Amino acid sequence: MPKPAAAADWPPPNPLANGRPAPDRRRFRSRAVDAAIDRIHAKLDQPGKPSKLATLFDNCYPNTLDTTVFPDMIDGRPDTFVITGDIDAMWLRDSAAQVEPYLRFAAEDAPLRQLIAGVINRQTKCVLIDPYANAFNRGPTGSPWANDKTEMKPELHERKFEVDSLCYTIRLAHGFWKATGDTSCFDAEWQRATRLIVATLRVMQRKHGLGPYHFQRVTDRAQDTAPNNGFGAPTRPVGLIASLFRPSDDACVFPFLIPSNMMAVVALRQLAEMYRVIIKDTVFAAEAEAFAAEVDAAIKAHAIVDHPRHGRVYAFEVDGYGSQLLMDDANAPSLISAPYLGYCRASDPVYRNTRAMLLSNDNPWYFSGKYADGIGSLHTIPGHIWPLAIIMRGLTSTDAGEIEATLRHLVASDGGTGFMHEAFDKDDPSNFSRPWFAWANGLFGALVLKVHDTVNRRRHGSA
Repeated sequence: MPKPAAAADWPPPNPLANGRPAPDRRRFRSRAVDAAIDRIHAKLDQPGKPSKLATLFDNCYPNTLDTTVFPDMIDGRPDTFVITGDIDAMWLRDSAAQVEPYLRFAAEDAPLRQLIAGVINRQTKCVLIDPYANAFNRGPTGSPWANDKTEMKPELHERKFEVDSLCYTIRLAHGFWKATGDTSCFDAEWQRATRLIVATLRVMQRKHGLGPYHFQRVTDRAQDTAPNNGFGAPTRPVGLIASLFRPSDDACVFPFLIPSNMMAVVALRQLAEMYRVIIKDTVFAAEAEAFAAEVDAAIKAHAIVDHPRHGRVYAFEVDGYGSQLLMDDANAPSLISAPYLGYCRASDPVYRNTRAMLLSNDNPWYFSGKYADGIGSLHTIPGHIWPLAIIMRGLTSTDAGEIEATLRHLVASDGGTGFMHEAFDKDDPSNFSRPWFAWANGLFGALVLKVHDTVNRRRHGSA
C-alpha cells in the first residue's frame, strides 16, 4: 500500500465545488438524507480548512437520489425506475445497491420509504418479465443488444444471467423490511417473483441438464459472450449455482462463481426468514433454508483450496471437476465482500487467508501505483483500480489504519471531478472511466457513514 500522507496533509485541502444539482433540479429530495449530509460535513470540516472528504461526501452520497431515480405511482402502488447513471437502463444489482445506503433513514422519512418500496415493486415486475435478465428498460422500447442470440424481449436492455442480480432483489427486500417493518411490498406478485427466483436458481444448478438459458453476442470482446454454444464452460453438478456472467457483466471462465454463490446462501436464508415471519409459509421457508445449506456445503467442499503461500483460501470460480480460478474482481459480490454480504465474519481464517492473497500480487487484478493500490477488473484497462473495490475493502476491514488508507486513496481518486468513477489509472486519476456511476458514489457515502458511526460508538464507550 502506498505510504499515507503526513498527518499535516490530512484532510487534504478542498479544491472542489459542490457538484450536486441545484435543489429544484434534483430528481428526489430526502430531508433525512440532507440532514445527515449537513451533520457529516460539519464534523469533517475544520475552521479555515475545508475538507475535500466532506465535499466528496456531499456530492457522492445523495447522487442516486439527485440524478438517477424516477419515482411514480402505477395502479396505486409506488414504482421507481433507477438508472445506473450514464446508462439509461435499470440493472437489478445496481438499483438495489444504489438505494441500500439510504435504508438507515427510511423509517423516519416516509417519502424515502415509498421511493425504496417503489424500487422493490419495480424489481418484482422485472423478475416476472424474465428472471434470466440483468438489465431492463423503462418500458418495451427495445435494446441496442436486441440481436444477441438469446430470448430477448422488448422490455430487456440486456440478458446476461448473473446469479447476484436475483440475490440483490432479495437483499433489498429483506433490508427494507428490517429497516422499516413495512410489508406492503410483499404481496402475491412479490411471492410469485421470489418463488420464480428460487426455481431459476434451482434450474441453474444444472442437475438435470443445461437448462433453457443460453447467450451469445457477435463481438470482438471475448468476455461479452458465453462459450460452448452460449451455455458456458462445462460444469459437474455438485450443488453450486451456475452464473454465466460476473457482476462486472463479463463472462465467467468457470460458471460456478463463488462470490455469487456466497450471496445466494445469504439471500436464500433471508428469503426463508421473510416467508416464515411475514408470509407464514413454513414449507417454502424450509425449502429455501435447505437450498441455502446445500449451496453452502458445496462451497466448502469445492471452493476452499490450498494456495502455496496463503494456505486455505476461497477460489473465485470453479467447475466442479477440480478446475479453479484464484483471483478477485472489483465488482460486488466479490470474495473481498464476503463479510459485507453476511456470508462469513471478517475474522474467519479462510477469509483472512483469501483477503491476504487478493490484496497482493498473487491476485492478477491487484494493482499498486502512485495514488492508490487496489483491485481492478478484466472489464476495464489493466492498471486501473475500481473505487468500488477500495470502498469494499474499507467496509470489510476491522483495522483503523487500513480504513483510513482506503479513504485517502478514494479522496485521491476523483481526478478533480468531486465524484467516484468506475475505474481510474493507478498513476493518474484524471484518466478514468464513467464520470457518472451512482453505485460507486453511494457506496462511498456508506463507507464515510460507517467510519462516522464507529467513531461515535467509541466516543460514547460502546463496542
